[in-house]
Amino acid sequence: MTTSSAPGKIYLFGEHAVVYGEPAVPCAIERRARVTVEQREDSHLRVHADDLSLDGFTVEYSGATDTAPDIDVSESLIQAAMGYVDAAVRQARDAADAPDAGFDITIESDIPLGAGLGSSAAVTVAGIDAATRELGVPLEPAEVADRAFQAEYEVQEGQASRADTFCSAVGGAVRVEGEDCRAIDAPDLPIVVGFDGGAGDTGELVAGVRELRETYGFAADTVAAIGDIVREGERSLADEDVERLGELMDFNHGLLEALGVSSRSLDNMVWAARDAGAYGAKLTGAGGGGCIVALDDSEETETALRFTPGCEETFRAGLDREGVRLEEQ
Repeated sequence: MTTSSAPGKIYLFGEHAVVYGEPAVPCAIERRARVTVEQREDSHLRVHADDLSLDGFTVEYSGATDTAPDIDVSESLIQAAMGYVDAAVRQARDAADAPDAGFDITIESDIPLGAGLGSSAAVTVAGIDAATRELGVPLEPAEVADRAFQAEYEVQEGQASRADTFCSAVGGAVRVEGEDCRAIDAPDLPIVVGFDGGAGDTGELVAGVRELRETYGFAADTVAAIGDIVREGERSLADEDVERLGELMDFNHGLLEALGVSSRSLDNMVWAARDAGAYGAKLTGAGGGGCIVALDDSEETETALRFTPGCEETFRAGLDREGVRLEEQ
């Protein structure tokens, strides 16, 4: 039996635009998904999940699942969650040259499902790491990141970027631009997260941006402008200029809102954080619901978010400088 864990993430800048080759800067945060894998004697998979913003469920099957667990979460999210598990298992089997390996898999996560904090990437990264270790073929974090990206690329039908999986595998702050993925220096940032209790459909939101970009030239220009913000943000990060970082986050949110991926609850939380004196605030992840991230070294933003209609949870999220790791074997 092997347990691995991997961190979730927030985007300082660049979500959505990264799909089109623009740079992005995600940061790993101290909330983790833990995946325990035990090899079976047959080729079946048994998956039990807890704490993924779900009531918990168990599924046992010999191939791809045909039915979803009976829980109060959208069918698309459940299909996606199980899709990531299936894809991670395929990657682990391929890495170990063990096409018929079966597993009992238990997933525990502190990261809300579909909320923009990288839950799918963390589960996929931790799952591949645990399964390959269980099969006696441990991988380096860079290869785990690459295989996790291939899994997400498959599930998201070619619309994934390397940002989430690379960040989860290596930890800290990273810069991703196309195939170029690398860790970058970052100070300890005063990160505050607000969560509206909901979740966006990543595939649907990414497809919506793609349609806008293909239909309107100014939408393509908006995506390119997000890339410019990221480049400016890198300089501010290197200078440890938190005030400038906040200003650029505000710009980034406005452009994401123009691309149609924000929501009323996300906007309400963003404005509550700004009114409370945060350096800046923006949605994080695909959007449509889920989480915002703000920079504030006082308690004012957390307090304001707790009293903001639609905000279900708020918490500080320290930068996690460690990526995927073995917890138990």
